[in-house]
Amino acid sequence: QAQLVESGGGLVQPGGRLLLSCTVSRVIFRFNTIAWYRQAPGQERELVASITTYGSPDYSDSVAGRFAISRDSAKDTVYLQMNDLKPEDTGRYYCNTLPTHPEYWGQGTQVTVSS
Repeated sequence: QAQLVESGGGLVQPGGRLLLSCTVSRVIFRFNTIAWYRQAPGQERELVASITTYGSPDYSDSVAGRFAISRDSAKDTVYLQMNDLKPEDTGRYYCNTLPTHPEYWGQGTQVTVSS
């Protein structure tokens, strides 16, 4: 049974918006910082944004000011609102804890920014 499940990716034009969702099993959600990661073709996976159990967010320099991470305790879900998307945001997006647990990696959701 998947512990974290990503959804919401798609194809969007530069400057567009997408909302990603990460549904997390309750125990993991309640006791862990949850983060979004992305992996572009031919590149290593990188940390994009994270949010603590108290709701404190943190962002990589490349997305700060454009992306917003949030968590909904009623739904055990973490969201990533992505605004002003750029072609360099293209990649597969995953959620996991921070630090990561290898067994929590899921299938991810593909985000493609292209005109």
